[in-house]
Amino acid sequence: MTEYDDASAPEEQVTGPTPVLAVVGRPNVGKSTLVNRIIGRREAVVEDRPGVTRDRVSYDAHWNGRAFTVVDTGGWDPDARGLAERIKAQAEVAVSLADAVLFVVDATVGITDADEAVVRILRKSGKPVVLAANKTDDQRTEAEAHGLWNLGLGEPFPVSALHGRGSGDMLDAILQALPETPEQSFGEVGGPRRIAIVGKPNVGKSSLLNQLAGEDRVVVDNVAGTTVDPVDELIDLGGTTWRFIDTAGIRKRVKEASGHEYYASLRTSTAIDRAEVAVLVLDAGQSVSEQDMRIIQTIRDAGRAMIVAFNKWDLVDDERRYYLEREIERDLVQVQWAPRINITARTGWHVDRLVPALDKALEGWETRVPTGALNTFLGRLVGEHPHPVRSGKQPKILFATQPSTSPPTFILFTSGKLDASYERFVERRLREQFGFVGTPIVIQQRPREKRKR
Repeated sequence: MTEYDDASAPEEQVTGPTPVLAVVGRPNVGKSTLVNRIIGRREAVVEDRPGVTRDRVSYDAHWNGRAFTVVDTGGWDPDARGLAERIKAQAEVAVSLADAVLFVVDATVGITDADEAVVRILRKSGKPVVLAANKTDDQRTEAEAHGLWNLGLGEPFPVSALHGRGSGDMLDAILQALPETPEQSFGEVGGPRRIAIVGKPNVGKSSLLNQLAGEDRVVVDNVAGTTVDPVDELIDLGGTTWRFIDTAGIRKRVKEASGHEYYASLRTSTAIDRAEVAVLVLDAGQSVSEQDMRIIQTIRDAGRAMIVAFNKWDLVDDERRYYLEREIERDLVQVQWAPRINITARTGWHVDRLVPALDKALEGWETRVPTGALNTFLGRLVGEHPHPVRSGKQPKILFATQPSTSPPTFILFTSGKLDASYERFVERRLREQFGFVGTPIVIQQRPREKRKR
């Protein structure tokens, strides 16, 4: 695939509400590839088979100094049944919320019955429609693309999502169809707190997001891996607006994952990096797995606050609770600081406990200890519990400072290298004294260099 070079722009935040463009079309006509072309980066998961995109997924885009939001949708089949029917419903919701629609047709196939059915729905919506004749890779296909005038949607714009051909003219037409927006303004802009919902496939992440939103915003099916792209949703909870990112389940090690699972795993890691708090959803009826431990490590490495949500609690009996407590003591010992909540996302039982846990985790993540209080505490700690003597030497903590938060980071200036066990002891006492609920702590040692004679 060639480099994306036509629609990219600085990814700073934009002030003012941005208009919304819904991208719709039959399965496998190249919608997600075209979305990547429009936004100028590989964000939407792409694979050459239908059904890879299942939800409506939003991305920020810029063209000619104007900003807009692109909503990628699942393949729209008017005669769909089952999971495909719910994907169709998501596409219809996207159109109803959009300011304009980009209707993507495969120029190499021509007009199908499904395309004509979609056109009827688009006309009924009353939204401005831009018609993209995708997969127009050469002059011969371009001539075939003109046959799409028969759809009655106006001029078809021949484009090649893969190679970028014709995308500039199409983007100009999109800007004409979208309402005017405020001029693009770059700079730091505050926004809702960002929460990533993560976990292995089929533990109920999408059900939790739908329960929080109070509506079906994400396709839910008990087939593992229904969600592939991260889905951002702004949701009001407890009087506060939060930005929730629903993510694909991490199935395997990224090296072992293939096809769209590989990219979906990367999207999940990206979602954790974008977030401030990660809500790890576990199936309470299953043992904590290697996959779960790998996700925990990813969250810790990213320095994000964390909450552990045990879902499907209505299916847990007394015997399972006994073994679950043993598993928590054994497997989650490294993240004892993470708040734990027991929920049933399907029914909404105890989902209201999530907001207080989020508030606690964010408070811990942003806690700063004044230098004076920190050194008074450490001086008392070292006096009462000095470092063990090793090879005739006993390293000491001389001074400490906390240079940053999010996550809380401490630098210990020492007379020598501290044992890992003593460093863990210091972290444990820091938590007992100052809280730090829901957040990892980073400790860096700066041993004093030996003076040369």
